[in-house]
Amino acid sequence: MTTRGVLYVHSAPRALCPHVEWAVAGVLGVRAQLDWTRQPAAPNTWRSEFSWKGRAGTASELASALRGWDLLRFEVTAEPCPTAEGERYSSTPGLGIFHAVTGMHGDILVPEDRLRAALARSLNGETDLEAEVAKLLGKPWDDELESFRHAGEGAPVRWLHQVV
Repeated sequence: MTTRGVLYVHSAPRALCPHVEWAVAGVLGVRAQLDWTRQPAAPNTWRSEFSWKGRAGTASELASALRGWDLLRFEVTAEPCPTAEGERYSSTPGLGIFHAVTGMHGDILVPEDRLRAALARSLNGETDLEAEVAKLLGKPWDDELESFRHAGEGAPVRWLHQVV
């Protein structure tokens, strides 16, 4: 089954940009030419957005192909399709990679077992429940990436669908 999504490269050193394109092309099986613009939130870095279409699981393949570069900040999203849930991957140099299942409106769906584990850790005094839920929702990644997202507000936006 086919799905579609967006790769947001929030910041990459210039020397890494062609490698990102090669990695994307390797996953998608077609040439990928990203439109790069300067990232004002981090000097000497570049940003790009790229809409893709592929089979279910493509988002995880893209995230896996990009996750090894420590200086790269990116997000990959995939829309739900009849055979797969939607997905969101976020990656930062300091936090590593975050994965979440997303619903048809882009909201994060947290599996029951992960909620139960967070509650158990909280009840055992190992951690604070609010902090655990924040991690399950990707808040640390959102906090770190927010300034990079805002810096790209003038960038062209490719809408995946229109909600009425």
